[in-house]
Amino acid sequence: MELEILLVLLVLGAVVVLFVTEVFRVDVIAVLVALTLAWLGLITPLEALAGFASTAVIAMLSVMVLGHGLDRTGVTTRISRWILRFGGRGERRLIGVVSLVAGGLSAFMQNVGATALFLPSMMRIAHLTNVPPSRLLMPVGFAAILGGTITMVGASTLIILNDLLTQADLAPFDLFAVAPIGVLLLLSGIAYFWLFGDRVLPESRGQAVTTPQEELIGTWNPPCCISYVRVPVSSPLVGRTREEVHLISAYNLHLVSLAEGGDILYTPWRYTRFVAGQELGLLGSADDVERFVNDYGLRWVRAGQSTANVMSDPNVGFAEVIVRPYSSLVGKTLRDLEFRVKYGVEVLILLSGAEEQRQDLADRPLQAGDTLVVLGRWERIRSLGTNKNFVLVTPPEGVPLRESKGVLAVACFAGAIALTFVGMPIAVSLLSGALAMVLLRVISIDEAYRAIDWRTLVLIAGLIPLGIAMDETGAAAYIADLLVAATAGQHPLVVLTAVAVLATFFSLFMSNIAATVVLVPLALAMGAVVNLDPRGLALLVGLCTSNSFLLPTHQVNALLMGPGGYRNRDYLRAGGAMTLLFIVIAVGLVYLLYF
Repeated sequence: MELEILLVLLVLGAVVVLFVTEVFRVDVIAVLVALTLAWLGLITPLEALAGFASTAVIAMLSVMVLGHGLDRTGVTTRISRWILRFGGRGERRLIGVVSLVAGGLSAFMQNVGATALFLPSMMRIAHLTNVPPSRLLMPVGFAAILGGTITMVGASTLIILNDLLTQADLAPFDLFAVAPIGVLLLLSGIAYFWLFGDRVLPESRGQAVTTPQEELIGTWNPPCCISYVRVPVSSPLVGRTREEVHLISAYNLHLVSLAEGGDILYTPWRYTRFVAGQELGLLGSADDVERFVNDYGLRWVRAGQSTANVMSDPNVGFAEVIVRPYSSLVGKTLRDLEFRVKYGVEVLILLSGAEEQRQDLADRPLQAGDTLVVLGRWERIRSLGTNKNFVLVTPPEGVPLRESKGVLAVACFAGAIALTFVGMPIAVSLLSGALAMVLLRVISIDEAYRAIDWRTLVLIAGLIPLGIAMDETGAAAYIADLLVAATAGQHPLVVLTAVAVLATFFSLFMSNIAATVVLVPLALAMGAVVNLDPRGLALLVGLCTSNSFLLPTHQVNALLMGPGGYRNRDYLRAGGAMTLLFIVIAVGLVYLLYF
């Protein structure tokens, strides 16, 4: 064994130990690896820093910017509502629904892009459902990786595989040739987390921090459940006002929104008349809403479920405000002030001294020091904070969304994905979409920089030189030659398993594409030596270089590591069984289909 190969293998062993023991943060380990390889002369200084200019890093950076743009324009809020509507709020069902959709999308688009589409929505859903992100993100990320094995364009490794087969004068695989294997892999991955997610997924980390909204709800217990109903033409409600139907006094309900013709009016005036076709957002208990619906022949759009319904709209929130001493409002009632019209918020609770009042608030004179719990759009709540008559106790949480830019945000994301289908490299495609968001003013350039998780980028950039060193020093070829010698004359299943394990191992420390480029020629040569179908062996390599679940070195895993609060041991725990399951299914089906 040459000295250079020995040194690379020693560095590789040290990396494994450092990742498992977590002596340092992953990004620190990655930089240490790159510098060590340069210090030992195994790669040039330029190669040690090449990872920071790699296509993988540029793709990751672009994905983060694209995801932020979708989030800031409210697109992820709409996706979240769709997911909650079909997936419910249970952890298992949510994981199943989103994993199935993400995996299906990954069959036809890069798995990083599919993950980026769902990441902001899953973070919002985690907040709404009180399910920790660490319980949701890993299964979805794994499903995106597995979904890439359904077609020959779903993963870069399979695209490269067909190119290598063509160069070797062998027939490339058809688009859906790998579908039987990929579909079973995806369904098995979903079933794995469905059955064993409670045991292998980490519990919440650092999510015990209570937001001001949650503190307010816990303290005051305001009505939080919003139900949506529609006014039909035949309803006796048509032509009447909220004042006339005594919505608060008779039904203990608050009309918080009124949608008509695509426009939404929040906290409408008490003299606003109801017309046919309007969609009403009613805040109150399900029983009270049911009574109101039955009395006026309304039609359900969707029923309220929990506190999270109010918080599902990032534009709306609760706030606690106090009437200042010597305020001009003292002695006046909410009705006198036309409070709802003037300030654009709904008063839910009024605390005067030790007396708390939740009904018949309109005619109660305000006193200095009175506390009001209100519900409204964040922009209106902010205006209360600048009003000399009030002290705003609750810090505004919402950031105004640029919903008018939602179509542009979707167009930028979809355009970036579309470019990958016409042959444009994924990094160039995604960076083009990210730049388009800035140029079209979907987000500012400062927001784009803030959206980037530099720890993730440093992790990927620092490990890329290790793959370069393994390739250039011959360490990868040396390990592969040992495999050929060890499996000579063995049963085909032994050979296939050895190839699958080697491809999986290489994918943990080399880029998936580099591992494919190194191992596919080896597989083709092995096929001739051991008298096995070389295309079948090459396909197994293309599949198993996507078997990257043990460490956060795959781009998808790295992207989710920060938002999910994951550690290396979390991937080892959940990814260990997933890796074995992947190898068993891939080896078994390739053997049945090609040998």
